[in-house]
Amino acid sequence: MKIGGIGGANTKSGLHFEGKVDFLEVLKSVPGYEVKEDGSILFQGKVVALNLRKSRLYRFLEQKGVNHKEILSKKLLPDDAILVLGTNAFYVIEIKFQSVAGSVDEKLQTCHFKKRQYEKLMASLGVKVEYIYILSEWFQAPAYKDVLAYIKEVDCDYFFEEITLNRLGLPSPK
Repeated sequence: MKIGGIGGANTKSGLHFEGKVDFLEVLKSVPGYEVKEDGSILFQGKVVALNLRKSRLYRFLEQKGVNHKEILSKKLLPDDAILVLGTNAFYVIEIKFQSVAGSVDEKLQTCHFKKRQYEKLMASLGVKVEYIYILSEWFQAPAYKDVLAYIKEVDCDYFFEEITLNRLGLPSPK
């Protein structure tokens, strides 16, 4: 995240990422946002979303009466995930920054399977699932043209180094 320059807390409509960063830390840098220990995400003092990363997702599902073991054969532990209360949408956010070819190349091709698994988990709650990559500029290389097209074809999404709060269904500071 850029601090004190373009992007970061100075970008009112979006979140800007550089390198391997923590989504919630970037969100906290936006004026008006606060992330509580209990997983609540507040904007101007009002709960607007829930942090459901890693095992928080399964605690949430258990509280809602969803038995993940009856739905999936193996747990998925999202690095970053939020449930936006106003839109009843669950966003899985994968931040992939790379500067050399490597294993991330193939991970980009798994979004459709993972999105379907999350959709199974959320189906009984009527929650829409969105699967979004935030990628470094490295992935703008011609070698990624096919995989980027595939991500869109399977109804997942990607952005390069930033994403707007609006795309995540979150309010923006005035």
